[in-house]
Amino acid sequence: MEYIYAAMILHSAEKEINEENVKSIIEAAGIEADDARIKALIAALEDVDIDEAMETTAMAAAAPAAAPAAAEAVEEEEEEEEEEEEASEEEAAAGLGALFG
Repeated sequence: MEYIYAAMILHSAEKEINEENVKSIIEAAGIEADDARIKALIAALEDVDIDEAMETTAMAAAAPAAAPAAAEAVEEEEEEEEEEEEASEEEAAAGLGALFG
């Protein structure tokens, strides 16, 4: 994960994402750099639009945050429907009472 963060830092700083720059960030963080992992990262990011990937990830992360609010709204609607049904039943019972009252 730290290798991906290093690439994101370089991207944010508008620096070239290459082996030397990623390695310097990893080492600056006090982590022993693994050259094979760095090469794999550089190769994996070759055809990736980082801005688009970050935007897609941010939107995907925001969706679960909105889910609880939507669930609460559904629960409130269900409660309102139940209350309306109960009121209708009470009115129907009152109407029957008037017939036999």
